[in-house]
Formats: sequence, C-alpha cells, structure tokens
Amino acid sequence: MHLNGRRVSALSVVALTSLTLGLGNIAASDATAARPSSTQAKSVYHQLTQPKAKKKYIKLDLLALNDFHGNLETVPSTSSSGRINNTPAGGAAYLARLIRHERTVSRDNGAKPITVAAGDLIGASPLLSAAFHDEPTIKFMNQIGLQVASVGNHEFDEGYRELRRMQRGGCLADGPDGANGQNSCPGDQGFDGADFQYLSANVKWADRAGHSRDTLFPSTKIMKVRGVKVAFIGMTLEGTPAIVSQAGIQGLDFTDEVETANALVPKLRKKGVKSIVVLLHEGVTPADTTAYNDCTGPAGPALEIAQKLSPAIDAIVSGHTHQPYNCVVADPKGQPRLLTSAASFGRMVTKLHLLIDPATRDIVRPAEYAHNMIVENDASVAPSQDVLDLIGVYKTLVEPIANKVIGHIDPGSQIVKTADSNGGDSPLGNLIADGQKADDSVVTAGGVKPVIALMNPGGIRADLVENSNGDVTYGGAFSVQPFNNFVVSMDLTGAQIRALLNQQWNGPNEGTGQKILQVSGLSYTWDVSEAGAPSTDALVGTVLVDADGDPATAQVPLDDAATYRVVANNFLSDGGDNFTTFKDGTNKLVGGLDIDSLRKFLLAHDPVSPTATDRISQTP
Repeated sequence: MHLNGRRVSALSVVALTSLTLGLGNIAASDATAARPSSTQAKSVYHQLTQPKAKKKYIKLDLLALNDFHGNLETVPSTSSSGRINNTPAGGAAYLARLIRHERTVSRDNGAKPITVAAGDLIGASPLLSAAFHDEPTIKFMNQIGLQVASVGNHEFDEGYRELRRMQRGGCLADGPDGANGQNSCPGDQGFDGADFQYLSANVKWADRAGHSRDTLFPSTKIMKVRGVKVAFIGMTLEGTPAIVSQAGIQGLDFTDEVETANALVPKLRKKGVKSIVVLLHEGVTPADTTAYNDCTGPAGPALEIAQKLSPAIDAIVSGHTHQPYNCVVADPKGQPRLLTSAASFGRMVTKLHLLIDPATRDIVRPAEYAHNMIVENDASVAPSQDVLDLIGVYKTLVEPIANKVIGHIDPGSQIVKTADSNGGDSPLGNLIADGQKADDSVVTAGGVKPVIALMNPGGIRADLVENSNGDVTYGGAFSVQPFNNFVVSMDLTGAQIRALLNQQWNGPNEGTGQKILQVSGLSYTWDVSEAGAPSTDALVGTVLVDADGDPATAQVPLDDAATYRVVANNFLSDGGDNFTTFKDGTNKLVGGLDIDSLRKFLLAHDPVSPTATDRISQTP
C-alpha cells in the first residue's frame, strides 16, 4: 500500500455515542469534525471496573514510545526538538523517570503495564549515540524495561545486518580509536544487545533459503496478561525502500501493511489469541499539531491503514511523522479503535488503558482510551540517576571525537539550512554539495573528478554553527549530517540530470515542494506555475554547468547527450526520496562518509564563508 504523502479523509474518525453497560449497544458513528473526547470511553472503563461490577475485567496499560532517534540528552527548550508546545520536554533520564512512575501507578491500580515502541528508536541520532553505532540507546531502552518494538525505517540506516547485531549483541572491529568517527564497544564497554524483541512482520526475505523464518525478525510477540494471551504485531512502513539506502536492505521485501497484518489474525486466533495490538511505524499529521491529546483533521497513510486493518485488531500504536495525536478510528465494522503517537525524541509517552474480558479473552473496544503525557524536564522533576550515569560514561568517551576542531565560520556570517525563497538552495546545502564535489575519495583511478554534486535537503538536519570558543567541531558538523552515508560518484548523461531535476516536482514528489536538491557545479531556473502540474517539465530556460568542472569559468549549457561525472550520497544513488533516475547511473564508485566530505572541505576552506543562494532560481 504505497500511501506516503497521500492525504486521507477524516470521515472515518469516529465518536462513541451510545454509552451503556450493555456493550453490544455501544455504537460508532462517522464524524467530520474534531476527534471526539476520550471522556466517554474513559467513563465506560471506570464503570466496568467498579468494585461492585459483576465481572472482573483484566486491566492492561501500554506505555508507548516512538521515534526516539537516540536522543539521550536533554535538548534546550529554545529548539522545537526540546519542547512540546511551550513545555520543556525530553531527555532520557526524564523519560526513564516518567515511565517508571507510570508503571508503578498502573500496578497500584491493578493493571499490568507493558512498555512498547513503534520504531525509529535508533538512526539519525545525535553524536552521543551515533558515534557508538547507537549501542548507548539500546542500553538505555534495556534500562527502562522496553519489552517489544516494531522496526522503523531508520533502524536500517546502517543496514539490516547491523540491526540484527542491535538485537543479538556483540562488538564491531572499529579498532582501538574507532573508524570513520564511530567506535563500537569503546573502552571496556561491552554490548549484549537488546533485551526487548524487535518485530518485523512485513519485512521479509526475498529468498527464504537459509533462513529459519520468512521475516527478518519475528512477526509477532505473544505475552500473557493475567493468564490471557495478548499479541503484538510489529510493522514498518511499506515505503521504506524509497527512503533508506538500498545496500542496507538488499535481499529484503517490504510488504503491504494491511494485507500482512490481516493475514496474521487467523494464525493468532489458532493460538488462542483474541487481544491484538499493532505497533506500526507509519503515521498521520493532524491539522492542529499542538493539540497532542486530540485528532483534528488527521491526514496520512496510517489513517487508511487503521481503517482497513482487521476488526480483530484492537489498537494501533504508530509513529514516523513525529506528531503527537490521540485518535479514535472506525474499523471495517464501524467499531472504535485507538490510533496513537507520542511525538518524537522521547518528549512524550502514550499511555493506553485497555480492558480484557476474561470470558472472551478479547479487549473491550468501547472502553479503551489513551492519553499523551509530556516528559517534563524542568527543575521540579528529578531525573533517573542510573540513566544519567549511562549518559555520563558515553559523554566522556565521545569527547575526543566530538571536540575535534575542523574549522571556523567567517566572522559575522551564518551557514544555515533554510532554503532561499527564490529557488530553493541554501548556504549550507551549497556548502555540503561543494564538499562532496571536492572529495578526492570519489575520484576515479583514472583521475576523473565529479563536476556536479547533488544533495537531498532531508539529509541536512541542523545549521552549521560554532561552539562557545568560536570553533566548528566534528560534533557540530555531525549534527548537520548524522546519517553516516557514503558519497558515490557515477556517470549520468545530461538528459538524466535534467530528468532528476524534474523528479523534484513530478511523480511521487508531485506537490511536496520539500525535495529541492542542493547543487554544486550547475545552476538552473524552474517555473513555479508548472511545478504542480501532472507529468510536467518544471524547468524553464537552460540548465548551466561549470565548464570542465571549473567554477571559476563561465557556465555553459547542459548537453543532454554528454556524460557528466556526478556525486551524491548513497541514499540518493540508490534512488532515495523517489529520485529513481540515480539508479541508472553507471561506473559507480563508492567513496568515504559524507561527514568526512564536509570535514575535509571545512579544513581546506578555513574560515568558510556562505555562498550566494543563486544556483537555483524560479519564475515567475
């Protein structure tokens, strides 16, 4: 189900209307307005759990995370990544404190707490975790008692083999001082792997031969709650191959989320399972992203998935969009079903309150409700000391890597990632592309250098800034490019380069407006009025390239029939972000890490100055 980017109607977001203790009379109706309050479901929950109630329902509380991305340290609240609305939020030590507290609250209320996650716990992480292959984050997840997690797309950032090491443990041979800015098991730190279970129901081996099961990780995990079986299905987004490096997922197939989950239901039924929860790494974006316990105008692939999943599935914990929401969605039979997400970076936890009927062994759907809780980190909240200790160990170990000075910024200048309003290039995008074009690791054995570089804007995660000493450090540069991608040079014709530029607005990227490639060695103008039209050549005028790859000479028109040496990161080289023409590149040469391209360029141009954002322009 290729739903990424598709807007889905909110018509199936439902309200619970007929509330009586005769559960068969509790109905669902369509609503086009804001998400209904959870007050009604909460009322049913409490009525059914009164001390004098005839039946003793089993209480199950889920504590849910998603999209942590290795954010172990607290981020200043001046950054949107460090707050929810205006409340300072996040930090692993504060997240641990909240989860442990809520686990105790659940037990005191007679509920069984289970801690779950919906993917992207690792990958695209800050240097504190990424410098050690995200081993610190897995150790943290073990500390807080995470029990089961679905696999997200960023879990594949270093490839599926590395992800399997995250589960199983063991150290990489990075050498005593690390390699490429990373160091597995530094000092006397071992790595035993995850105590929790990764699930990947729809990530399957293309060739089953030699594998004990058809999926990369188990599809489901069954746990007992007061003697009743509860199953979790782990699911990553089907569109993962378009947004990760192909080398890391070679030999894997990503199947339709709905078809995969629904096919598992009868198998779980045969095992006596009636209570089923899906951990889905796919999401929605509400119209009001500040209303974190609401669900106003939700749009996105997870909404349609939630509408189509089998009615036997009782709740969906989701992620991927980094948005907080608390939705109730109608299943194919019109019954209410939770669809939740806890924002990102450990700033929130979702608590789902579920009741299991001991007679039917199924979750009582009209009584389920959830709420998103902010991981507050102000001075009134005491962080968990054991987590602070873990962070302290790795902060010491990362210092030699992070504090190495690699350059400076020309005084009074800024190197920002914000795109120019006329065209779409940015000072930082230009700098990164220039660095990749100048990287000697992608020069062929015959001495052929790249003359053009193309960089995806989604791979630029922060502005390039100096520290308090006025230095650009490796840690600062890493915050700009945290993916550890490799740079790849290749041969492309002028016609293929033109096709790539057109793919910024056409095909799957049509209407997004967010994927304007950052360039070096060429310039062009595109027509705003044509960019949204189906299958339209959005470029006007002539695409110009540096003559003989020399930026000091006047540019000349791109020759469609000529062949040019082009460099990009391996994510783009594999067709990432739907730039499929990159796959047709020939004579590919894999060089070093993209962060090293930036590091070497900064060292060679110290201090660096921002370039004019005139490489891309638009009309009218």
